Amino acid sequence: MMRLAHQLVRSRFTLTAAVIALAAGMGAQLLAAGERDGAPDRAPRLAQAAPAATPQSGEASPFDAKQKAAIEAIIKGYLLEHPEVMLEVQTALEEKMEKLQTEKMKVALSANASEIFRDPNAPIAGNPSGDIPVVEFFDYNCGYCKRAFSDIAKLVDDDKKIKLILRELPILSKGSEEASRVALAARKQNKYWDIHKALISHKGESNEQTALRAAEKLGLDMEKLKKDMVSNEVTAEIDQVRELARKMGIQGTPHFLVGDRVIAGAPGDLLAQIEGHVAELRKDGGCPVC
Repeated sequence: MMRLAHQLVRSRFTLTAAVIALAAGMGAQLLAAGERDGAPDRAPRLAQAAPAATPQSGEASPFDAKQKAAIEAIIKGYLLEHPEVMLEVQTALEEKMEKLQTEKMKVALSANASEIFRDPNAPIAGNPSGDIPVVEFFDYNCGYCKRAFSDIAKLVDDDKKIKLILRELPILSKGSEEASRVALAARKQNKYWDIHKALISHKGESNEQTALRAAEKLGLDMEKLKKDMVSNEVTAEIDQVRELARKMGIQGTPHFLVGDRVIAGAPGDLLAQIEGHVAELRKDGGCPVC
């Protein structure tokens, strides 16, 4: 979520620059048209003016100081009179970016469907033969993941046809990977869901110490657990999920896939969104790529 927030800030800076550049081009054409007509400040032409080409870096500006001042005045005046333009362009940009991201995700889902939905090494909760897969990429030190867990637990308890696929994506700290290693090692003792619930519900930082303490309380064979948590198999699972997330363009946790539908982050109505997607998928006959 933090990474996504930084990307949104950068996109808004880009938007502002784009609007200014567009307005500058429009102002330049207006200025040129006004000078031809003997009226350099004829603002009504602005709405009809097409954007002019922007000079490339290093090229001399085609406008002198007086012309630049006139263009800047036109831009400032128009945007002050019509600030809603910024919101309209922002909305259009966000809609376009969301559409592009959705299209990219569909391609990535199709290309990696087997690894996402049918990986025999992926931990599963709920019904292993369920009709609708719900995939969660998470980190045990992610506050949003912790907040989302009550909804995920309720989903699994209430809908006995859900196949919950849990993908360990420890990206926040060294302790996150340590906790993931303990959880994946616990899977060898058929205790993955139990340790997962304990770690994702833990108040405070999760690391090797807190994870091992939780495992001991659950009665796991600690000698076997400590051996398994540093095994090549556990390392390979963590590396595989990180690479899968990279291919999918997933840059933060939590990240949910409900069949071929995407929910990034942990919205307040997460459970309702998941249940809505599940109902739609069942109505349509299931997930076409799962």
